[in-house]
Order: sequence, then C-alpha cells, then structure tokens
Amino acid sequence: MVKVKICGITMAEDALAAAQYGADAVGFIFYRRSLRWIAPERAREIIEKLPPFITAVGVFVDEDPEVIRKTMLTCGAGVVQLHGDEPPSACAVWPRAIKAFRIKDAGDIGRIRQYQAAAADVAAAYLLDGYSEKEYGGTGKSFNWELARGVLNSGPAGRLILSGGLTPDNVAEAVGTAVPYAVDTSSGVEISKGIKDHEKIKLFIERAKGAVLLRG
Repeated sequence: MVKVKICGITMAEDALAAAQYGADAVGFIFYRRSLRWIAPERAREIIEKLPPFITAVGVFVDEDPEVIRKTMLTCGAGVVQLHGDEPPSACAVWPRAIKAFRIKDAGDIGRIRQYQAAAADVAAAYLLDGYSEKEYGGTGKSFNWELARGVLNSGPAGRLILSGGLTPDNVAEAVGTAVPYAVDTSSGVEISKGIKDHEKIKLFIERAKGAVLLRG
C-alpha cells in the first residue's frame, strides 16, 4: 500500500487530522522564504501531540548542515528532506535523508542518476516534484508521471516519493501511473497556504491508499 505524507503543516489540528485519517508522515517547512514556514519550537509543540508511528519530516532548502542539525534537535523531527540543489555529499550526512528534485522533463531525471551513482543509498528516498524556477515545492504544479517509473526501478529499494500538483481528484491516477513508494501533498489539500482542508486530507489519503498500482 502506498504511504502518504501531508506536508506544509502549521497547525496541530491539521497534523492530528492527517494522523487520524491514516497519513504515514507529516512535513514541516523550515525554509524561511516559504509561506508555510514554521518555527522549530512551534513544530515541536505539534510533533509532541502526534500519535506513535507517525513520522515527522523537516524540510530544508540549501541550508547549512549545522542549522539543520540544531533545527532537528529542537523540533524533534526524525527525517530530513533536502528540497534545494544540495549535492550527493549533503544527503550522505543524514541517516534517512529524502532528496527532492524539481522535474520539468526527462533531462531532469538524469540528475537523479548522479545521486544514485554517487554512493549506495546516498538518500533514503527520492522525491519528484513539479518544476518551478522561483519556488521550491508547494506550487501545485505537476509533471509527466510516466517519467517517474524508471526512477522507481533503479532507486534505493524502490523508494520514490511522488509530489507536485497531487489532489484528491488525481492522486489515484498518479499512483497507478508512477507506482511510487509514497505520495506527498501540500497545496492539494489546503484552504489557503499552510491551512489544511480536513475533508480533502481524508479523501486524498483514502484514494491514494486505495489506488491500484499498475506494475509492469
């Protein structure tokens, strides 16, 4: 069954709703230029309210490793997501790093191969997001999901996370096409930036986990 991450959490009630409806992970944005930025101290208050077995993910963009380390210690998140232009060596610092890539066309897939070749399992998972020149995620932009299938076949343990423009209306199709390890949404379940729609969260998780994976 596909795993689900609800990202861009800024409110405890949204994180708890995601957990209640079956999310496997929730994400907190520590990139200050994001409208979904949250202070590490506030993220900790939310994370401490989460039930067991829900993974908290800290999202960073081209951040200094020492800042990441201090932020993760403060908030208590367990997984680092690198959503900028970080090199393979930056991923290897963290035990369970997610490396994100903005995908515009097939040429961008080649960049992922470099990370896969750099070292065995340089990242715990690779996240494919829609392309934007100015923003790092949360844009609501999608890409050709067919491009993701090759990444799945050659990635570490098949851990591909599909993101970018996913909503309750298209997530089942996306899962069937890309066959990912997990899906990730932020803007697709929002009322406004950083504020989630709980009914959309419920539908997104139900449809993602109920989707048929068209392997082969």
